[in-house]
Amino acid sequence: MRKLNYYSPSSQEKLTVLQKYANIEKDLEKNETLFISGDIVHSFYIVLLGKIMLHKPTADGREFTIRICKQGDIIGEPHFLTTPTKHLLHATAVERSKIFTISIEKLPELFSNESKFMLYLLQNVSKNAIRDQMKLRDLVMYGKKGALYATLIRLANSYGQTKETGILINTSLTNQDLANFCGTSRESINRLLSDLRKNNIISIENSRILIHQLAYLKETIHCEECPIDICTIH
Repeated sequence: MRKLNYYSPSSQEKLTVLQKYANIEKDLEKNETLFISGDIVHSFYIVLLGKIMLHKPTADGREFTIRICKQGDIIGEPHFLTTPTKHLLHATAVERSKIFTISIEKLPELFSNESKFMLYLLQNVSKNAIRDQMKLRDLVMYGKKGALYATLIRLANSYGQTKETGILINTSLTNQDLANFCGTSRESINRLLSDLRKNNIISIENSRILIHQLAYLKETIHCEECPIDICTIH
């Protein structure tokens, strides 16, 4: 797959630059909430350690996981270019995590002093917007099946290890986790995974998903072969 050609600092470079403007550091326990939908935006956040899940509750009580933010990722970047507003998503720690905050009021200083880094931030907003559009495409055009197949492809790009018989998604996932990524019920995911196993598209190896026929998943949803920078779960 082709790579996007943009300025992409390492996680450590991002942290070194942004920590100069940080207000506070905060430790989060597993399942602790950073903010919820409707909270007023005062700051944006950078992940120092751990993982933070961005998600949205649905009207019927389900959860829709948008993405998982890892070390060096920025949370809240859509608000860089808007007046103070409200968060649209929930942010919750997937595991013990540490973040630091930068006040929105410091953005003019940050952009003035770190012009090259400002370009990265804007590109990051664009990249995440494209990811969200592709997820919407998969769900709207191909339904629950398309959402699951696309999620498996993204997980393979993020955590995949090549084996003799396929690609092992080397991370722990429950069927409920997959349902949250797809915005559907666990029961629906159970049925879809069962069909994939019966047809030898996937199997389960030590509680991990092993994809035997990645091409089948891609063909079914007419995969557009997005760059891996876009086609990830993060």
